Amino acid sequence: MTAKESVWDYPRPPIIDRDPRRVTVTLDGVTIADTLRSLRVLETSHPPVYYLPGADVAMEHLFPTDRSTWCEYKGRAAYWTVAVGEREAVDAAWSYPHPTSGYEALAGHFAFYPSKMTACTVGEHEVIAQAGDFYGGWITPDITGPFKGGPGTLGW
Repeated sequence: MTAKESVWDYPRPPIIDRDPRRVTVTLDGVTIADTLRSLRVLETSHPPVYYLPGADVAMEHLFPTDRSTWCEYKGRAAYWTVAVGEREAVDAAWSYPHPTSGYEALAGHFAFYPSKMTACTVGEHEVIAQAGDFYGGWITPDITGPFKGGPGTLGW
């Protein structure tokens, strides 16, 4: 990506876009994920959510929880606690084990809340977490808002 993307140019319903840049997720100095094969979900008014293939995730640090949510587009999400030593980031990752039609590419991939990790990067940039932690978007210098998620944006 060379030009800045406006999240207001992203579609609704969301689309899946491959991203060849290196994406990493760390917790307390331990690499939880490192990939060149991420998928971005792009949706109007939201920073992208990065989904990383399970083969590039250190699954020994992920433990399923009882939490689940429903997305009108992608289906039922399952949640995962990320644990390193004594540190547990509860419900810090999610996946769509059986995504709905049109989102099958997300099966076997994991998304992470950047606010619950020590660091998440895209290319050479450290990610800023989307406000509110409901959507889990990753803000990088190559996208512009305003972004949904913070106080007063529920009705957008």
